[in-house]
Amino acid sequence: MITGIGLDIVELGRIRRLDGRSAKFRERVLTDRELAEYELLSDSRKTEYLAGRFAAKEAFGKAKGTGIGKFCSFKDIEIRKDPSGKPSVFFHEQPDGLVSITHTKEYAAAQILLQS
Repeated sequence: MITGIGLDIVELGRIRRLDGRSAKFRERVLTDRELAEYELLSDSRKTEYLAGRFAAKEAFGKAKGTGIGKFCSFKDIEIRKDPSGKPSVFFHEQPDGLVSITHTKEYAAAQILLQS
């Protein structure tokens, strides 16, 4: 049974500006594992990666019904890839739903589906 659906879209330019000012934004949004992956990417790919993770985590908060805040922080949510590159969402280190992330030249979007 579907228990929640979340969708979010973000402008790549906005994420690029926030990330370019300082590392604080990415350090607030990404987990340690995600930060390690981020550091291995090219500059253009870093923006897509960060924007996609941000959108996915915002979508997850919407699907949970809590939003991002006291009960569900960015650091509580982690997007991991399996060996083929398929993303999965983990909440408090536990698998917790399906995720799809996409990018265009100007936007990143993500959708989350939670099931029981």
